[in-house]
Amino acid sequence: MAPPVKVAVIGAGVAGLTAARALKEEGLQVSVYEKMDRLGGTWVYDPRVESDPLGLDPDREVVHGSLYPSLRTNIPRQLLGFSDYPFGSRKNGDSRIFPGHQEMLNFLNEFAEEFGLVELIRFNTEVVRVERVGSRNDEWVVESRTGHKYSEEIFDAVVVCNGHHTQPRLAHFRAVSLVMDLQAKWIAKVMCGKSVLPSQEEMLADVERHYQDMAEKGIPKHYTHTLAHEVSYEYMDWLANQSGTPEVDDETKFKCRSYFKFATENGLRRAREWEPIQSLNSHPLPNS
Repeated sequence: MAPPVKVAVIGAGVAGLTAARALKEEGLQVSVYEKMDRLGGTWVYDPRVESDPLGLDPDREVVHGSLYPSLRTNIPRQLLGFSDYPFGSRKNGDSRIFPGHQEMLNFLNEFAEEFGLVELIRFNTEVVRVERVGSRNDEWVVESRTGHKYSEEIFDAVVVCNGHHTQPRLAHFRAVSLVMDLQAKWIAKVMCGKSVLPSQEEMLADVERHYQDMAEKGIPKHYTHTLAHEVSYEYMDWLANQSGTPEVDDETKFKCRSYFKFATENGLRRAREWEPIQSLNSHPLPNS
């Protein structure tokens, strides 16, 4: 008899618990790594605040989660839960349509208890490295840290469920600060009378021309503030010249025009049919 397929699941939040249950029901040997001392992932409330909220200091103490005390879900309880374990099955839930974060965490704990997932979780264990190994390059080594102790284990597959935004990713654009500086100087000129704003009549006439242009293009009024139907590269280039930065290159303009054209003409209805999306490959787990 072949040995059971070993699968590592990184993270014991909603995605990790869901994956662990599905894998367990398929008869696979599942190990869930969770760096905190409890399950729940983003639904675990922590009142602490990081010393560096922007995440620029590499030596800062990272505070997991970003909940605030009064936070509630933005999805009604009728749509929460799982197909065979709905949110309504909870005991002692409150009557609010949008439950609070503590009730959501309680639901996840009950879900894990119901399907025997708690015993699969290695709490206070952080994954520090995942690497493909094996003679046929078909296995994975997972290195983890529990306190000051490091250990390695070989798995047939790894499911990463630690979230997309566990660390802030901030783009650094030099032009952002320059444009803000340009805006501040422009406002100062207006306030001291060196620059004059258009009259109210001129502003209203400009707004009317804008809406007329949208109507001629068949664009609804609720798209007034979107950029998908109109990208003014002339204005962008003017800003670049005023702030002393390079203009937008032709290749970038072409890509933006192509993207906005696709989004406007195809919309979400046909997004699944777009060729680049069709070309993505999936990697199924090995058979048990």
